[in-house]
Amino acid sequence: MVYESTFQITVLTCQKNASKFIEQFLKKQRGKHMGLFTRMETVFKSKMNKVLNRMEDPRETLDYSYEKQLELLQNVKRGVAEVTTSKKRLQLQRAKLVLSNEKLGQQAKEAVAANREDLARMALERKAAIQQQVDGIDREILELEKQEEKLIASEKRLSTKVEIFRTKKESIKAQYSAAEAQVKINESVTGIGEEMADVGLALDRAENKTEEMKARAEAIDDLMEAGALDDLTDSRDGIERELAKISTQSSVESELAKLKAEAGKGPEKAKTGVESTGPEEGKEV
Repeated sequence: MVYESTFQITVLTCQKNASKFIEQFLKKQRGKHMGLFTRMETVFKSKMNKVLNRMEDPRETLDYSYEKQLELLQNVKRGVAEVTTSKKRLQLQRAKLVLSNEKLGQQAKEAVAANREDLARMALERKAAIQQQVDGIDREILELEKQEEKLIASEKRLSTKVEIFRTKKESIKAQYSAAEAQVKINESVTGIGEEMADVGLALDRAENKTEEMKARAEAIDDLMEAGALDDLTDSRDGIERELAKISTQSSVESELAKLKAEAGKGPEKAKTGVESTGPEEGKEV
């Protein structure tokens, strides 16, 4: 029995320790998952904020705020109109009750003159009840007038604020447009902008390709002159081309010597002619 009770105690202790361990493990896992979700939420919010900042146009935001203020001003004006309408309705109702009171007063007088106190009492009772209604309507009209004054004052203040905001809004929009245009111009001049950067890269690529084609053409010309490459448009072989080149050079040299000889014979002929005419002129003298 002692061993059995000891064994049961040991089993219960192990179960408790195991349950505590599992609970702690689950808490840690939940903490890890919560930390991961929190981090994901932070990253998502930061990315969305960055995207929204790129998409946001201050001019559109200002226009939207101005429209909201105009809607609020329209609601205040609508409230003033509703209060005024209610006041007019109560005033008309009061006027009808006043006429009924006057009529009941006249009926009471007529009943007294006719010795009908019962009718006079009934008319006066009705008159008193109507007078209570008139007094209640007067209090409501007074309350509506106070509300009307407050709403009118609020409308004036709000209208002034809206007008000030509109003026400031247009000024900020003009400044923003001017700054935006200046930034675009400066980016175009300096090539910082994306479009001009693309244009600059295209120019660089075109220049590099042009230089590469020039170098290739010069290299091909050098190889053709050296005989390393054959001209496909020329059917002669290398020996024939060399002989043709030598023939051309010798022809050029002979032509050049002929021109030099012709240029040298001209002055000699002139000198010879002068010498031949000299004695004849002496004889004539």
